Order: sequence, then structure tokens, then C-alpha cells
Amino acid sequence: MPGFATRAIKAASRIPAAPQPPVNVPIYQTSTFEVASARELAELLEFARPGHSYSRYSNPTHAALEGALAELEGAEACHVTASGMAAVHGVVVSFLRTGDDLIIPRAVYGGMVGLARTVLARAGINVHAVDTSDPAAVAAAIGDRTRLVWLETISNPTTAMADIAAISELAHDRGVPVAVDNTFASPYLCNPLALGADAVVHSTTKYIGGHSDLTGGAVLGSAEVVAAAREIVINAGGNAAPLEAFLALRGLKTLALRMVRHSTNALAVAEALEGAPGVDAVRYPGLASHPQHALAGRTLRDAMAGGMLGLEVTGGRAAGERFLDRLQVAVHATSLGTVETLCSHPASSSHRQLGDAELAEAGLSPGMIRVSIGLEDPEDLVADLANAAAGAAT
Repeated sequence: MPGFATRAIKAASRIPAAPQPPVNVPIYQTSTFEVASARELAELLEFARPGHSYSRYSNPTHAALEGALAELEGAEACHVTASGMAAVHGVVVSFLRTGDDLIIPRAVYGGMVGLARTVLARAGINVHAVDTSDPAAVAAAIGDRTRLVWLETISNPTTAMADIAAISELAHDRGVPVAVDNTFASPYLCNPLALGADAVVHSTTKYIGGHSDLTGGAVLGSAEVVAAAREIVINAGGNAAPLEAFLALRGLKTLALRMVRHSTNALAVAEALEGAPGVDAVRYPGLASHPQHALAGRTLRDAMAGGMLGLEVTGGRAAGERFLDRLQVAVHATSLGTVETLCSHPASSSHRQLGDAELAEAGLSPGMIRVSIGLEDPEDLVADLANAAAGAAT
């Protein structure tokens, strides 16, 4: 091979020997993999043999993250995706067909509302929003065409909680599977599969990544459930990126430490702000005043309630917007589950699709602030949020 271009390409493609295992999983930053035969490639594309062919289908860095998440969630299988919504879409579409019914919480992540109103509506899938904090309401909503019940361990953004075990039992009695978005709790605080759920999704962007520097998602469950969702994800182009998977693996190493700090910080803030000037209510499952406080104690590890809380500020929508302008420590930004404390106004961001009446039906007020408590000193957070609430109410 005397040609320079040929030699350059071949020389730059040699894989170096690495007899000593690396401490961190390498980033397999490659779109494709060399195969030995047409048959091997066909079998790889059908997941009929171990290995990788094309990173839209699988990648070694993806596989490392999938194995780690499956172990931590107690799942048989996992497939990582480009975003949490890619995971949600993959699960929902794999379970549902035209004419089927889907039950979702009244208070649910705005991305699910958007999916229901666009993709699912066009596909002829009927979506029914119910109070999933009440198992009896879920039981009453299940009909002959119900093919999936969708829950959130801790609802986004109201922090309402569903009794996953009770709802899974009643749904299974009627032959209906249950899927749970476990993003707010993370695998550290809750494992919905152990409570009876059939599928779990995560936005790995949030607590699993933990540093505001990746976008990703994951589907977990039995091999059959994950394979069905994976088929949708692959064909819709919702594949994860190797770098994002690497960053999520890094985040998993400190997840336990971070979730403890998120939880202790959030409880300190919630207790300090309950009854503070400019705050009408604090929604946090760790507070005795929360409607599902006892459920949180039974469901979440060591009764820790995570880092998400809702603040009802005095003065409605205008006060909610003023609150954000007064922040000095916390950051006005979307997303959650990161080392920084982030605040957002759901009525104008994640739930902007809803009018005031729809917000009220979902248990949201126009002035509610979603707060993702970070890892800062709790005294600084209390002072910052209390000052913002008091100033916004004037």
C-alpha cells in the first residue's frame, strides 16, 4: 500500500493494545464497526449475536451504561436513548396501537402532554388524564381499550406520588401493563420494577448525569419489553451518543452521594420556606404536610424524598415571574437534577401548552415555581429562595 492517503487512513485506524484495563469505560466514538461477513452483519443488526455493527443500533459505551442501569434498577435489560422523551416515546408506542387508551397522571411532565397532543393524537391513541395519587381513580379509569397505565414516581412538577405497588396490582388484574417515569427519584431512591411495574424510563440528563452536560434517556424492564421499545427507538432515530453514555456512567459513580445531599438540602429548604413570607405552600414529599408523605416513607429509600419541590408563591403568575428575576444563588433554567439549584416557572415553560383552567385541573397554579435543589450550602439556598419569594409578593 504505497499510496499516502491509503496508508494514512489505515495507520490512523489501528486499535492500540491495552493489556491493562482502563479505570473508566472508553468512549467508543465510532459510527460503525468492521464485520467479517454479510451473515455476521445481518445477525448483529437483528441482535441475534453479541457485538456491534452501527452505533444507531448499539455501541460498547452504550452497552456499559445499559448494564450498569439494569443492575441498579433490578431490570433484565436496558436500552439507552438520545433523550428522556425518546425513551418515553419508545415505550408508549411499543405498547399502543390506533384505538388504544393510555392513562396518564393529571399532573405529568409537560413533554408527555406534548407527545399526547401531537404524536399520539395523530396516531389515534386516546389519552386519559386521571389523579394517579388515588388508586381508586385509576381503577375507575381502566376500560376495555386501556393498554397502558403511565405513572411518575414523583410527579413533575407537583411532587404528587403514585402508589406504584397498588396500581400495578390492580392494573395487572385487568391485564394492563404499567410504565413508570422514575426520573425524579432516580434508581437510588426507588426501583419501580420491584414494586410491580413492567417498564421504567429515565431522563439520564437529570440525576443520573447530574452535571447539566448531557442529554439522554433509558428504557428498562424485561428483555421482551426493552426489545419492543428498542425497535421503535432505532427506527425513529432516537439513539444515544457515545459521549453522552460516557458522561452518564461518570454520573452514576456519585449518584448515591448526590441523592443524599439533594434530599437533605431539599428538606432543609422545604422546612424553612413552609409558612415563610410570600410562600403560600411548599410541596415536598419529605414534609409531613405533603398528602403522600406516608407513601414516600414506604416507597423511597430511607424516607429521603429527593431534590424536587414546588413553591406556591403569593401573587399568581406575575409573582412567579418576578420570583425568577430575584434569584442570586439559584439559576433560572429548565431541566433538573443537577449540582446547581435550578428554578423554573412551569406555567410559562414545561406546561406552557396548558391554559389556567387546565393548569388547575392538573393541580398546578399559575404562580407555582419548580425548584430542583442542588448541592450548594443549604443556608445560602434558604436565604436566596426566601428573599425571592418575599420580594416577588410585593
